[in-house]
Amino acid sequence: MLATVIDLLSCPQCAAELELVDGAVECDRGHRFDVARQGYVSLISGGATKFTGDSAEMIAARARLLGAGHFGPLMDAVSRACVTTAGSEPARIVEIGAGTGQYLAHVVDSLADSRAIALDVSKFAARRAAKVHERIGSIVADVWQPLPIRDGALSHVLCVFAPRNGPQSHRVLADDGVLVVLTPTDRHLRELIDILAMVKVDDRKVERLESSMAGYFERVSSDEVEFTMSLSHQDVLDLVGMGPSARHLTPADLAAAVAKLPQPSTVTASATVSTYRKI
Repeated sequence: MLATVIDLLSCPQCAAELELVDGAVECDRGHRFDVARQGYVSLISGGATKFTGDSAEMIAARARLLGAGHFGPLMDAVSRACVTTAGSEPARIVEIGAGTGQYLAHVVDSLADSRAIALDVSKFAARRAAKVHERIGSIVADVWQPLPIRDGALSHVLCVFAPRNGPQSHRVLADDGVLVVLTPTDRHLRELIDILAMVKVDDRKVERLESSMAGYFERVSSDEVEFTMSLSHQDVLDLVGMGPSARHLTPADLAAAVAKLPQPSTVTASATVSTYRKI
C-alpha cells in the first residue's frame, strides 16, 4: 500500500516530500500525481519515458512461473542477503525493476516490520506489485532518471535481474545501507539458450556491473546459487515469455521450438547474489 511508504518518496519534479491527499500523491509545491484505481502511482517526471516496460503478457508469464516456485532458491538467496545485512531498525527497501513484486514480497516476509517500494517502468508490473503485499507500495518510475525517493531513506536497494543505477542507489541509501544485486551466470538456462534462440548473458556482465558500482560502492560478498528445475512446456513458454527473449521470438516460432523439447525438461538456474556497501 502506498500509505506504507509515502514518507520514503519524493516529488519527481522538485524532490519535495509527498503525502497522500484525496486519491492522489502531492507535494507542498502543488505537484500532484493521481493514484491509479489499481493502487499504484506513476512518478515519472514529465509523464513519459523512452524505455519500454514489460507488457501485460510478459508480467503474466512471470507471475505464473514465479508463483509455481521454480525460482524459489533464488528468492531465498536474495532474502538471506537482506536478512544477514539488516540492522536493528525495521528495513526500508526498494526493488528496482520489481516486476510482479514476488521477490520483494519474499524479502518483506523475511524481515519483521519491514516496508518496501516496488519500482518499475511498466504499469502492468506496477498493477501486480500493488497487490502483492500490504507492506509494499508500488510506483512507476524510470531507473535512469533521478529516483523519486528521499535522500538516505532506505536500508536496502535490490536489483534482481534488473538494471542498476549506481549513483541513484547510493543517494537513496542510508550511510549503512546495502545494495543487493542478483545477476545470471553464463550457465543460467544453458539447456535452452541455443535451442530457443534466447538472449545470452553478456560475457562482460560482471565487468560492467563492477564498473557501474565504481566510486559509489564496494562489494562485500558474492555467492553463487545453482540448481536444476523440472519444467513443463508451459513453464518453458513462461520462462521465455517473461524476459527479453520474448521481444525477439514470434509466438508461433517459440511454440514450435518448445514442442520439440522433452517434457518435463531439466533446466539449470544459475545466478550470483552480491552485496555492496556505500563508499
